[in-house]
Amino acid sequence: MELILIIIYGLTLSFIFLYSIVQINLVINYLKKNKNELKPEEIPTKDLPFVTIQLPLYNELYVVDRLIDSIAKFDYPKDKFEIQILDDSTDETVNIVAKKVEQYKKLGFNIYQHRREIRTGYKAGALKEGMEIAKGNFIAIFDADFLPDPSFLKETLPHFKDEKIGVVQTKWEHLNKDYSLLTRLQAFGLDAHFTVEQSGRNYGNHFINFNGTAGIWRKSCIEDAGGWEADTLTEDLDLSYRAQLKHWKFKYLEDLGSPAELPAAMNALKNQQFRWTKGAAECTRKNLLKVLKNKEFPFNTKLHALFHLMNSSIFICIVLLAVLSIPMLIIKNNFIEYHLLFKIGGFFILSVLFLSIYYFVSLSSGYKSKFKAFTHFILLFPLFLSVSMGLSLHNAIAVMEGYMGKKSPFIRTPKFNILENKDVWQKNKYLVSSVSFLTVLEFLLTLYFLCGIIYAFRYQDFVLIPFHIMLFLGYGYVTFYSLFHSRKS
Repeated sequence: MELILIIIYGLTLSFIFLYSIVQINLVINYLKKNKNELKPEEIPTKDLPFVTIQLPLYNELYVVDRLIDSIAKFDYPKDKFEIQILDDSTDETVNIVAKKVEQYKKLGFNIYQHRREIRTGYKAGALKEGMEIAKGNFIAIFDADFLPDPSFLKETLPHFKDEKIGVVQTKWEHLNKDYSLLTRLQAFGLDAHFTVEQSGRNYGNHFINFNGTAGIWRKSCIEDAGGWEADTLTEDLDLSYRAQLKHWKFKYLEDLGSPAELPAAMNALKNQQFRWTKGAAECTRKNLLKVLKNKEFPFNTKLHALFHLMNSSIFICIVLLAVLSIPMLIIKNNFIEYHLLFKIGGFFILSVLFLSIYYFVSLSSGYKSKFKAFTHFILLFPLFLSVSMGLSLHNAIAVMEGYMGKKSPFIRTPKFNILENKDVWQKNKYLVSSVSFLTVLEFLLTLYFLCGIIYAFRYQDFVLIPFHIMLFLGYGYVTFYSLFHSRKS
């Protein structure tokens, strides 16, 4: 039994180590990327293409006003774009949108509210139905909490001069990054994706993904790839892979930011994380073998695709690693015959080093002073790891459901219109005041990892104590705020 546990522990360490090596390869690509690459020439004013702007909505009364206002500010001729509001709402949002549509129609905008009687296929279904009546050859998509720059169309459309480009994706920025520790840690993690990961994959000619919003598609690319499909929770990742399997090229613009709102409540974040991680697992089931069997893609690209699609599996590994770490501590100090294996296992500490480089390069890209970046990194990185570990059980369950093919509805992330520290969200009508059984399990794991800290002192073996402290704090943080943020007042 001891050997079986050690083997499982070693396999999880190996997966995390391989994942970290892939991330380091992305860092290398990112640093090699020519950040001063020339922008494509602007499209002559007389040749501006017609664009459809899709705004998929479902009960967004707190943010829909500002979304429509921001789109109306686009620096683009009114007769060259239409605003298609795909409104599946069932509350006051419907009337708010209707008034906004009437307001902007009087100002000469081509804007309309498209309603469906049945919300079939959720967001994917709305996008699919909207595309059937879209007039534009290019389709820009924005979720309800985004406030894109007025220059968005003029900055993205010139890239489509390359007829092989199917998508131009822009960088997510954050309206409420400094609202709380929770939003700062989310921004820390997302920024790594939107700097090193997206740019590194794009530079290396590997598969990247449209992020569901703040991007623009060539309509013929969507059609060629088979259109929007609702059989996964991440329809954006799914369509991205199907398009690239058809050899469409994606362009990622790190220098063009599209600000959006980060979830300010723990349970809202959990909803978002569940959808993203489960959806990625579903896309793995659907698309990974297609990539691996395709002889036209090089081995390096297939390897990156494997870890791109399976990156949410890291949460399963973290849960296994965490739960088994205490038995490993006991085995290490009671079975001398396994000492060599534990010494070899120390090699995998390199994973933490590689991941720290990955996140530091991301963070430092936004700082002029590397010293200031490093001081902030030293504070944020351990906290980010700790809270990520605290969310690992929740996300691991989502991933396993995705791999097993268990279906669940598309649960959107509630928006709050939280921009400043004085803003409050507790009265938000979309929040559900309840505590799940999962929160109870997270509390029990908090106590479990406290035992790991106690065992370290019992055996006078402190190798794993930093890990157990982070797990204890991470699960404790997630448990506390899952309870605290479930209150409605």
